[in-house]
Amino acid sequence: MNPWMIVAIAGLMETGWALGLKYSDGFTRLVPSAVTIVLALGSFYLLSVAMKSLPVGTAYAVWVGIGAVGTAIAAVFLFNEPVNLMRVVGVLLILAGIAALKFA
Repeated sequence: MNPWMIVAIAGLMETGWALGLKYSDGFTRLVPSAVTIVLALGSFYLLSVAMKSLPVGTAYAVWVGIGAVGTAIAAVFLFNEPVNLMRVVGVLLILAGIAALKFA
């Protein structure tokens, strides 16, 4: 599998575990806590696999960016977080940074 695809899957899993932290209620709810831990471990593992053939800094930044953007977007729908101009610009800047690193 393409290492960038692995980073993308790891980034989506990062989004999942970040959202899982909210649902786990401080790791006091068993099922959301277990899902969060599994997603975190899977995300770290896939990132480490991708880093065998990708530059560390770029792979890590793309992984974090996917997780941050995915979490910010999902939080709007799942937790009714506000959407305003600064948040949209921030997400667009993260996406621009990911694209710049990917093609650098």
